[in-house]
Amino acid sequence: MDRRVINPWEWSVAYGFQQAIEVTGGRRTVYCAGQTSVDKDGHPQHEGDMTAQAHLSLDNLETVLAESGMTPANIVRLNVYTTDVDAFFGATESLGERMGRDGYVVSMTLLGVQRLAFPELLLELEATAVA
Repeated sequence: MDRRVINPWEWSVAYGFQQAIEVTGGRRTVYCAGQTSVDKDGHPQHEGDMTAQAHLSLDNLETVLAESGMTPANIVRLNVYTTDVDAFFGATESLGERMGRDGYVVSMTLLGVQRLAFPELLLELEATAVA
């Protein structure tokens, strides 16, 4: 797979995302369901803590990717749904450090929503990965 980052404006890089990613030569695409801050039995965790929920959501996303034989470096699209945009921005420094370390290079959309599947969830991550 070849990946080309497209950024006509560089401001988005400071926020941890690319304007677009072109993929050529990919043979497999994995469309991940939204991953949230739940344990292995599907019970919500870390009520009220955006940073902890975001990290567990990333853990769960990475588990799904690993099961498909992929890593965060394969993600080309990440949609973030949150019930609290301001709290999400408060967690971005910690998330940005982790995502940089783990090889995320993604186009991303952040959407504020009224609620998620369980009221205590603050964040849901939906990814598309290509290999």
